[in-house]
Amino acid sequence: MKKQRRQQQEASISFLDVISCGFGAIVLLLIIAKIGEPAILEDAERQLEGSVRDYQERLFEIRGETVVLDKRLKSRKQQLSDLTERIARLQEKLASVAKQSRELSQSQAIEKQNLQLVLQVLTEEMQRLLGPEFEQKNQLVGGIPADSDYIIFVIDTSGSMQSAAWPKVQAEMLNILDVYPEVKGIQVLNDMGQFMFTEFQNQWIPDSSDMRKKITSKLANWAPFSNSSPVEGIENAIKVFYKVDRKISIYTLGDDFQGNSIQRVIKVIDTLNKANQNDDRLVRIHAIGFPVHLRPGVNPNQSAMRFAALMRELSYNNGGTFIGLNSLE
Repeated sequence: MKKQRRQQQEASISFLDVISCGFGAIVLLLIIAKIGEPAILEDAERQLEGSVRDYQERLFEIRGETVVLDKRLKSRKQQLSDLTERIARLQEKLASVAKQSRELSQSQAIEKQNLQLVLQVLTEEMQRLLGPEFEQKNQLVGGIPADSDYIIFVIDTSGSMQSAAWPKVQAEMLNILDVYPEVKGIQVLNDMGQFMFTEFQNQWIPDSSDMRKKITSKLANWAPFSNSSPVEGIENAIKVFYKVDRKISIYTLGDDFQGNSIQRVIKVIDTLNKANQNDDRLVRIHAIGFPVHLRPGVNPNQSAMRFAALMRELSYNNGGTFIGLNSLE
C-alpha cells in the first residue's frame, strides 16, 4: 500500500513542473513580444491625433458653412415671402382694374346705346322739322369747318411769338391736327413763305402719325426769320398748292401785323383766291390770334389790333373762321 502512494505523489509533482514551465515560457514570450510595442503605439497615437484634429477642423468648417447657408436660406425665405405678398397685392390690383375695366366697358356700351337712341330721335326730329331733303352741308369743329382734304399752316415765327406764345402755338397746332384724323396732304410754312421741310418744298407732305410727330417735334425749335406779316405765306400757299380738284384749308397762326395796308392785303388775296360760280373760294382761310400784345392792364398794341382786323376780314371773305384766344395758358 505505501508503495502505491509514493508513485502517485511523484506523478503529481512532475505535472506541476510541466505546467510551471509552460506558464514561464508564455510569460517570457510576452515579455519578448512587448519590447518593440511602445514605438508602434506612439506612431499610431500620433496618426490618430492628427486624424482627429483634421476631422475636428473639417467639422468646424462644415458648421461655419452651415451657419452661412442657414442665414442665406432665411434671407431667401424672407425674399420669397415678400415676393409672394407683392404678387398677391398685384393680383388683387389686377382683379380690381379688370373689374373696373369691365364696368367701364359696360357703362360705355350703355352710353353708346343711349347716344345712338338720342341721335336717332334727333335725326327723326330734324327730318320732321326740315323735311326729308335736308342734308348737313358743313362739319363744324369748334366753329371751324373741317371739310378739307389738304391743310396748310402759315405760322408767324417772329421773336414775340417765339418768346411768349410758342408752347400755345404747339398746343393749338396739335388741336387742329386732331380735328383732321386723316388728310391727303399737309404743309407747313412760316409767314414769309419758307417751308418747314425743304425736302418737301412745293409738294405735299404725306400724312401719317410718324410725320405728324416729326412736324410737332421740329416746330419746337423752328425759328426762321419773320416780318410779322402773313401775306407772303398765304400767297405762296395758294400759288403753289391750289388745284381745282383739291379742297384746301389754310390756318394762319400769328399775333400781330406789321404791314402797311390792310386793304392792299385783302385785295391781293381776293385776286389770288377767286370765287367760283357758286361763290366758293379756291381755298378756305382760317386764323388764330394769340394775345401776345393784348394783356390785361396794358394798352392794346396797334399791330395786334391790325392783325385781328386783317384776319377777321380775310377769314370772312374766304369761307373761314377767325378765333382770338383769350389766354396763352
